[in-house]
Amino acid sequence: MPDIPDWLTPLTDAAILLPILLGVVRLTGLRSFAKMSAYDFAVTVAVGSILASVILDPATGWWMGALALAGLLGMQVVIGLIRARVPDAQRWIDNEPVVLLRDGVPDEAAMRAARVSADDLRQKLRQAGCAAFDDAALVVMETTGDVSVLRDGPTDDLVAEVRGA
Repeated sequence: MPDIPDWLTPLTDAAILLPILLGVVRLTGLRSFAKMSAYDFAVTVAVGSILASVILDPATGWWMGALALAGLLGMQVVIGLIRARVPDAQRWIDNEPVVLLRDGVPDEAAMRAARVSADDLRQKLRQAGCAAFDDAALVVMETTGDVSVLRDGPTDDLVAEVRGA
């Protein structure tokens, strides 16, 4: 097999690793790059770092990158299974959802802790179609950083894991 010129190695590595990454992501499921918890974000950053390291360093073989990607995304699957089957695991791995507003009254302490400004809260209420604070029964910052606006009072089972609910 002929040697690949140094300038062509990054292109070859990228051409090999991207289809491998797509295949591994397809096997591990949609969660790989879905709305992210802190753990999912860390995995996404690590995937980018692995790809960049392998593509930019000719001394690192593409197969090492493929193994690292498979290992990292495989661990994400394992952590996902643990989160789904061990009741307390999600609390240990993810951020806790928190109430930002209840019955039209903003929780200033929770907003400070979540680093959400009054302007951010108003924007989320407008996006949810609320004309006033009183139109929302509950506003929750979710583990992914999304903000959920509930117009009607939520049932206890819907907000069981939400801090401040």
